[in-house]
Amino acid sequence: MDTELLKGASMSSDAFKMAKEAEREEMQSYMDRVKESGDPHLMYHWRRPITDLKDVLETSAELYGEMPLFQQKFSASTPFQDITYAQVLDDVQALGTALIDLGLKGAHIGVIGKNCYEWAESYYAIVGGVGIVTPLDRELFQDDLEKLVIGGDLEAVITMDKHYEIFKNIMEKGTTKLRYVITVARQEHGVSRCPELGGPILEHEDEEKGLLSWHKLREHGRQLLEEGDRSFLDAQVLGSDVAEILFTSGTTGTSKGVMLTHKSLCYDAMMAQTMIKIDPGDIFFSFLPIHHSYECTATLLIGTYCGATIAFCRGLKYILKDMQEVRPHVFLAVPLVFENFYNKIMRTIRKQGKERTLKAVFKLNRVTSKIGLNLSKMATKQITDMFGGRIRVFIVGGAAIDGSIMDFFGQMGIISVQGYGLTETAPICSLNPDKKEFIKNASAGYLFPFLKCMIYNPDENGVGEICFQGPNLMLGYYKAPEATENVIIDGWFHTGDLGYLDEDNYLFITGRQKNVIIAANGKNVFPEELEFELMKNPVISECMVYGDEKNEDPLKRGIYVVVRLDPEEVQDRLGKTIEESSDQELQQLADEAVDKMNATMPLFKKITHVIVRRREFNKTTAMKIRRFIEDNKMA
Repeated sequence: MDTELLKGASMSSDAFKMAKEAEREEMQSYMDRVKESGDPHLMYHWRRPITDLKDVLETSAELYGEMPLFQQKFSASTPFQDITYAQVLDDVQALGTALIDLGLKGAHIGVIGKNCYEWAESYYAIVGGVGIVTPLDRELFQDDLEKLVIGGDLEAVITMDKHYEIFKNIMEKGTTKLRYVITVARQEHGVSRCPELGGPILEHEDEEKGLLSWHKLREHGRQLLEEGDRSFLDAQVLGSDVAEILFTSGTTGTSKGVMLTHKSLCYDAMMAQTMIKIDPGDIFFSFLPIHHSYECTATLLIGTYCGATIAFCRGLKYILKDMQEVRPHVFLAVPLVFENFYNKIMRTIRKQGKERTLKAVFKLNRVTSKIGLNLSKMATKQITDMFGGRIRVFIVGGAAIDGSIMDFFGQMGIISVQGYGLTETAPICSLNPDKKEFIKNASAGYLFPFLKCMIYNPDENGVGEICFQGPNLMLGYYKAPEATENVIIDGWFHTGDLGYLDEDNYLFITGRQKNVIIAANGKNVFPEELEFELMKNPVISECMVYGDEKNEDPLKRGIYVVVRLDPEEVQDRLGKTIEESSDQELQQLADEAVDKMNATMPLFKKITHVIVRRREFNKTTAMKIRRFIEDNKMA
């Protein structure tokens, strides 16, 4: 797609008004048709239609003005601070006005850094009338970031302290379109300062060199607004405009810029909330990297749309401490997080000798809950207090999880569901509704309305490639027409994932097409299936399955698994730490776990080689193991 086409063209005020009215009617029709469908899975359909991300923030600020949109801990010694919807809109309008004043109207602007208010404000300012946002992975190094600056045609980057020097170096090389590096805050003794809390903002600024202070830029925008500058306030944003270019950080190694429109993101937010009840004032706990489409859409965008509050976690080591302080209602994460929660809870229960008692309570509760008496909540209060005591909804995405783990949390009184999607689909395509009778946690969820799903080239079991057609699909990959044509064929987006739809329109994922292992007998083996089964064994913390059926050495052919063992399980079983344990002892534990799973598998699916890994796997920031990294296949 021509890069100039993405910048859009200014319309007359009358033409723009007519276009917006048509868009609002279209989005309203989605909600009307959901309501009229009578589909019991789509329970919540009272919210307003939204046409674009500027519309989302402005209408939510009008509805929920003095309610907190964000909560953030600006220093370790202070409590989480509320930032209201009205304040956010005011700040966004100031920052957006300043960015346009810099000459960035229609520009591609990167945002990089930790989950925080400044990131979210920058995001809303860019998409609210300035240009196109490119969220960048904060774990990448300079070479990779430079490639994305070039590949995404970035003219400015808003960055936190950690990446300031990196982008300064990239800009000074003069080989990219980068004109401005806008730094949010320097740090003093590891603590970021902000004007609201007093103290210095230690930011380098050199306007002539394009090095700007984010805070000073925003204040300049306020001054422009006071002087009557309406360039941002009156900016024309259409649902058909590209809002984001997100570079995939998947497990295959090649990043592609996914172009998502305002409409695709708004559709996703509107449909998701028909299945999960989100009340104004609910608190989302933002933990996953916000540059990832899952967190950005499902927490930031949906939270804003629904009148919720988004509390930013300070990082992995603070996750439970921060949850206990903000006491959230909704938490989205990847399987690894919930698996760790589950394993730690179950280990504690077993050590206390209470596992049988808990199972009895769960069994009895299935009867008493029918008359409105929830025994589980009383029996598991100590556990739920770990999460702040108010948690109502756990949502898992990004990969498959053992349904029994989600059912376990469900029995504690926490609505626990999983969904499915891809960056290219904005990202959600299916989701388990939040009513007990509709939850199928063996599945990836109920298909979104108005989204067509085709199972391409199914086998004898109905398993084939999952393809979609609908309002949430990307426009394509930025400046990569061949890559786009390879995945969007005759209007259908080919996901590369394998699975099937059941008779109730629930989607089941069986594996990834690229990862399929062709066994010696010609049958397909899905690594994800074997990994799923292995992860049921508490001694295995993480694993990656791959095949090598073409090795010249016949003894080295077969199915491999690389495993990392759980430190606490090793301690319990061997009476010493992993570091103190010999390779032979760890190998025996791993072999026993694999043998146990192999006993349940047909011959062609049996794992024949087990590698024990002591180091962390190389992963994406969405916590997925990168399968293409050769080092991940080594001990």
